Amino acid sequence: MQAKRIAPLLAGLGLALTPMLAAAQEISITRSVLTNLPYTLIYPSTMVASGGGDGPLTINHTSAPLQCELLVVAVEDAAWTPQVALNGLNDTELTEAWGQTLPGFALTSKGNVEFQDATALTYEGNSTDSPMDIPVTLVHTETVNGGRGYTLDCIYATEFAAEARPLVDFIIANFSTRADADCCVGMDRAPE
Repeated sequence: MQAKRIAPLLAGLGLALTPMLAAAQEISITRSVLTNLPYTLIYPSTMVASGGGDGPLTINHTSAPLQCELLVVAVEDAAWTPQVALNGLNDTELTEAWGQTLPGFALTSKGNVEFQDATALTYEGNSTDSPMDIPVTLVHTETVNGGRGYTLDCIYATEFAAEARPLVDFIIANFSTRADADCCVGMDRAPE
């Protein structure tokens, strides 16, 4: 289930992400309405969702170089686990595959990460170039649950990593393979 493509259509490359962090206190929730492809994606309200249904769901930040794409597909490998997938990752093949889309891609880390309701394989890397003509960082996550494969890829301008990475971590921690998940992991709620 290794993703070998991403369509990063990031906007606002010249804008700082600091205002994004302040606005990230408000969230949006997108849930699948298809019972055979359940998910809940929770993200800052400064991001806009498009697509979905039985195709990819993309969320783009309105004023910063940050995009995440969720893809849910049927899978037949009932024995797939994040740990087995991690042990079987071929770093060279992975680097070459992503390098076709993100020139100069180099794998920087890999492991497992927790979604709200499942453990996922994760890896990340940086590119020296991209279709936007800037270095970007890719954070890839994937898991299998209930006969479905879930891939969540986030990409952001590497120069804004300090600002963008906490948002990516929030999106990943709050993702669920169920359509009825609640918010929020990793966010303090304002007093009522």
